[in-house]
Amino acid sequence: HEMPGGQFTNLKAQARSMGLEERWHQVAQTYAEVNQMFGDIVKVTPSSKVVGDMALMMVSQGLTRADVENPAKDVSFPDSVIDMMRGNLGQPPGGFPEAIVKKALKGEKPNTDRPGKHLPPADFEALRSEISAKLDGAEIDDEDLNSYLMYPKVFEDYGKRHAIYGPVRTLPTLTFFYGMEPGEEITAEIDPGKTLEIRLITVGDTQDDGDVRVFFELNGQPRVIRVPDRKATGASAARPKADPTNASHVAAPMPGVVASLAVAAGGEVKEGDLLLTIEAMKMETGLHADRDGRIAAVHVTAGAQIDAKDLLVEFVAD
Repeated sequence: HEMPGGQFTNLKAQARSMGLEERWHQVAQTYAEVNQMFGDIVKVTPSSKVVGDMALMMVSQGLTRADVENPAKDVSFPDSVIDMMRGNLGQPPGGFPEAIVKKALKGEKPNTDRPGKHLPPADFEALRSEISAKLDGAEIDDEDLNSYLMYPKVFEDYGKRHAIYGPVRTLPTLTFFYGMEPGEEITAEIDPGKTLEIRLITVGDTQDDGDVRVFFELNGQPRVIRVPDRKATGASAARPKADPTNASHVAAPMPGVVASLAVAAGGEVKEGDLLLTIEAMKMETGLHADRDGRIAAVHVTAGAQIDAKDLLVEFVAD
């Protein structure tokens, strides 16, 4: 499949978070097909991630390579694919296949120069102050600054989550991805010489608002917190599903979180306009209007958790 070994575990965790773990062999086969579709590219970070994003998107939406390459079939490409086809990761020898570039960029001309050639010089101290202000005055060291320069959105998201959840990087990897089981105990060193012994006792039932109570011990002392249950199936978490026979319905192509909304009920859109973006385990996908029209209803809000085939947006029926 020509999948880098370092990517294997990350991609499998992404597949699991999207409910595709049982279809892993299909994901791996699709990965190989995407690689060939993109021109058998060199797969290193971040180009390997782009191939993985596309493979996950295709499997979650039931798309084949023929579907993606068919110029008559509209496809919402992950943002990482669009970014790579624009030339922002560089160009492989001979360039990317012309047909896939044309379809992904919808006629936009790619940049064939070295990606960094047109970047303005960075003012380190000004940027340090800028990101510190965005993160409520957090101290930004050189490592943080370099991370922000290379991955500004990812670092901002990390900073905001760090402010809410604390130093989750100190958790064991398996715990971070998959959580704990009742009776399990872990050790987390949050500062040099400062260690927490965390033991999960039990997790309560999901409430109507989608929260659960978590009972645990912290260094032997009992604690209880309420947290959102990402597996909640209560009435409040249920969303209407899009009708595949109704051309006015826009369905979620994959499970994830609504990262942003670009339209509102009553608004007019043109073919190709952005409707909303969905984020799922470091993969962001923009959904675009497949025609001109007016928005009848928007069924989600920014930050909402969604499942595949949920009804997101409705057009006014023709």
